Amino acid sequence: MIASAFPLLLLGFSLGIRHATDADHVIAVATIVSRVRSLGVALLIGAMWGLGHTVTLMLIGGGILLFGLVVPPHVGLAMELTVALMLIGLGAYHLLRIYRAVRRGEPQAPAAEHHDGHRHGVGWADRVFGRSRLYVSLRPLLIGVVHGVAGSAAVALLVLTTVHDPRWGLGYIALFGAGTIAGMMLITGMLAVPFAYTSARFGGMHRALGTAAALLSVGFGLFLAYDISIGSGLFTANPQWTPG
Repeated sequence: MIASAFPLLLLGFSLGIRHATDADHVIAVATIVSRVRSLGVALLIGAMWGLGHTVTLMLIGGGILLFGLVVPPHVGLAMELTVALMLIGLGAYHLLRIYRAVRRGEPQAPAAEHHDGHRHGVGWADRVFGRSRLYVSLRPLLIGVVHGVAGSAAVALLVLTTVHDPRWGLGYIALFGAGTIAGMMLITGMLAVPFAYTSARFGGMHRALGTAAALLSVGFGLFLAYDISIGSGLFTANPQWTPG
């Protein structure tokens, strides 16, 4: 039984790595990593994002597999809308940080994250908890949770079409999550290189890269929000939703 299920579980891990490269995922972590100067912190961000994503997949996907939970179209679209709103909020927050740094005349990008957290956070949470590694870790974890909410139904429905034993289905989701963690760590590691390099040598370029990442986050979030609300008819009587 284990030998016959191995290819399926391996597929789950591989698809998890592929899932990490979805545009909304990459844009979200790029916005966060734009403030990072340490490769180790970037890898931690990727791991925590993937962990949060996996926790939500296991909870919601497990509910669908084990208890036959059904996600109505309105609920599914609303879950996807939370991702769009989060992208808008992330980008807007980082744009505000950059704007305030420019007004203060800082030579480099604002509040770059070191191994010991945020030294000059703008938000009240950064000022209060900025030196806490737990705080630095929890933010990408929570962002991963939000992304997992939007994608869990699609993963669970994919499993239902190929696996008839809920235990193997949960194993598939767990390995899918492990693949997502690995893929996101790879992505954040690669994204951190240009930000860390320009932060140490080219303050203006570092700020430009951070601004571009924030603008992309806002723009893509607005596009998703429009597509979900208007294109898919979230606020109509008959919304069109295909988990994916």
